[in-house]
Amino acid sequence: MGSTELAANLFRATQTEEKLRRENVRSKEVANRIHDEVGRKVRRTIHELGGTMPENLPVAESIKKVESREKKRLKAEHKKIVEHKSKPEA
Repeated sequence: MGSTELAANLFRATQTEEKLRRENVRSKEVANRIHDEVGRKVRRTIHELGGTMPENLPVAESIKKVESREKKRLKAEHKKIVEHKSKPEA
């Protein structure tokens, strides 16, 4: 999940939580209805603003791929440092 989708999701969750608290909702059925209602309104707002709908956002890079790439980068960087230190000074 990229930052745009994450932000929209967090906004939806916080607004739902606040509405449930304000209205002192105790019923699971009402809570589910409010959750759905807030989600629809967030989606409608994204659409009205001309934003990209969450299902059309690019898939975020896998954390495993990021970890692998960073490990390789750090290993190469370390190798350069070691090679530089092992060269005799002129």
